[in-house]
Amino acid sequence: MMNVNFKLIGKRIQEVRKQQEMTQAELAALTDMSDSYISYIETAKKQASLESLVRISNALGITVDELLSGNQLHNPTDYQTDIDLLMEDCSLLERRFIYELISVAKYIIRNNGWELIETRHNS
Repeated sequence: MMNVNFKLIGKRIQEVRKQQEMTQAELAALTDMSDSYISYIETAKKQASLESLVRISNALGITVDELLSGNQLHNPTDYQTDIDLLMEDCSLLERRFIYELISVAKYIIRNNGWELIETRHNS
């Protein structure tokens, strides 16, 4: 049985909300929830229902999948949303530069025999 990592979900909600320069009160108004409830969800003091997650994701303009990213055992698109959000306001030149940095970092990691320990967010 798999446990859902509500801390990770809350952190992702907070990250996306802040990237959109939205306050908890603004998100609460868009979702018809209280700002204290949004705070509780972001800090994992309360576990959001599926309905709440759908309302939050709609208000943030993202998919529920993007909120749940990292909770699946095998997720081929881990970090894709994060990368997309980081690159969203980049120029074409900046995007190319970031792509080249990632390519070089991948090459260095794989060709220098570095063993990276993969961690899971299970707490």
